[in-house]
Amino acid sequence: MDASRLSPDKARALAEGLVIPAHPLALNADRKLDEKRQRALTRYYAASGAGGLAVGVHSTQFEIRDPGVELYEPVLRLAAEEIRKAELERPFLMIAGVCGPTEQAIQEAETALELGYDAALLSMGGLQDLGEDDLLARTEDIAQRMPVIGFYLQPSVGGRSFSFPFWQRFAEIPNVVAIKMAPFNRYQTIDVARAVCGSSRRDEISLYTGNDDNIINDLLTTYRFKVGEEIVEKPVIGGLLGHWAVWTHQAVQLLEEIKELRAQGGPISPEWLTRNIEVTDSNAAFFDPGNQFHGCIPGIHEVLRRQGLLEGTWCLNPAEQLSPGQMEEIDRVYRDYPHLNDDAFVREHLAQWLAD
Repeated sequence: MDASRLSPDKARALAEGLVIPAHPLALNADRKLDEKRQRALTRYYAASGAGGLAVGVHSTQFEIRDPGVELYEPVLRLAAEEIRKAELERPFLMIAGVCGPTEQAIQEAETALELGYDAALLSMGGLQDLGEDDLLARTEDIAQRMPVIGFYLQPSVGGRSFSFPFWQRFAEIPNVVAIKMAPFNRYQTIDVARAVCGSSRRDEISLYTGNDDNIINDLLTTYRFKVGEEIVEKPVIGGLLGHWAVWTHQAVQLLEEIKELRAQGGPISPEWLTRNIEVTDSNAAFFDPGNQFHGCIPGIHEVLRRQGLLEGTWCLNPAEQLSPGQMEEIDRVYRDYPHLNDDAFVREHLAQWLAD
């Protein structure tokens, strides 16, 4: 098997739609890696029915790459080990977050390949000195080594805006297998979808939502554009989401419901619009948009702490803490939307996941 390409079964699974959580980082009170709980998180996602994991991404904290911390390889390795031990009877995609200038991105991609990862989620954040041509060349460099999932990240958390021609050219790069659309912006999301629909590679690229503020609506959406004389349709088939790092078992059930609804081809009940708002309201409590997302990672940690998967909400950066009022907001969405959490599922299996 060519390690630089997705295997047929994994390519098929990606194209059919998966729940892919963004893997958090488990730390102890000394802000050191808590290996037992890091492994427990991976076990939780596998047991929940997720179809993949994104490790080394924003939810894993970018500081894992910092000198003196250097947790990028250890964290990717722990997740890969646990998925191998799980011996899952379904295709499971291991996705590595890859970022930084081209040289750093290549090094991270090579590390991921050595650990058996299937694809790179290629961040384009923090590279303001690179133009669109430079970023496309960087993407080509990584795609020659391993499959790439593109990433349109919202500017409010370090992303940037890209032109429609950029996405047209991006979609033509061989070995781009999916794009995570996460600009939290309808206009920019449409840019990506329209570019992919117009691409000669449109049947090889899957659209995944990263719009945590619009998850259900995205998953219910099929984009339709006229390309030349042809009408081209492309659904948002799955999600790669920080929001799905919590209440993951319920997220898997949600996507299965949506897949059944798609298969039936029937009308969509207005109730789905209400469910979308419930999920978005919960995400607001976790992600803290009212404070420019400052409490995003601690918010995810707080939910996992309540469930017993994490010991605390510590981050590598001591300044990353829950915002004032955020704890109360998490209390509220727990109270108002009890059907969204998977606490009972976690309680049933927690001791098993925490066992050595």
